[in-house]
Amino acid sequence: MSITTYGLQDIKKEVQHLSAEQLADLCLRLARYKKENKELLAYLLFEAHNEDAFIEQVKAEVGFAMSQLSSHSYQAAKSVRKILRLISKYVKFMASKPAEIELLLGFCHNYLQYINRNTSYKPMRMILIRQVQKIAAAINKLHEDLQFDYANDYNNLIEEAEKKFPWFYKNDYLL
Repeated sequence: MSITTYGLQDIKKEVQHLSAEQLADLCLRLARYKKENKELLAYLLFEAHNEDAFIEQVKAEVGFAMSQLSSHSYQAAKSVRKILRLISKYVKFMASKPAEIELLLGFCHNYLQYINRNTSYKPMRMILIRQVQKIAAAINKLHEDLQFDYANDYNNLIEEAEKKFPWFYKNDYLL
């Protein structure tokens, strides 16, 4: 026996018929069973009204985590991936391309600041390259005015990366 999975439209129609009290009970019950649901609900209730402050808070958290990285490349790569999972979760909560770009640019600046310039560990190098590609793709999906604003920050990041890392070639990534 399996429970029928309904589509989002069916659920939306059904939710519209519920009272405020029933809806609150459903939200609390949903939050009880999954940590991510609870975190999303907390974000929507307490943080969503001030997205800029939330972005700064996440950047500070990421900066602190990056400053605590291990000097061993394998452990550092694991920690950096964990930080990226955290950023991805917050980006999913905010559902905003500009917020995603802000957080990823902040991550890349922290990467440039805290990662050893002579690292030969390929997974660590690929992390930066993937994030740079992700930022470029996100910028291309924005409105032209926003594209121009973020393109300057992005190109500055690319130039910094080329200066710091001998294996990074800016011509491969310029917008």
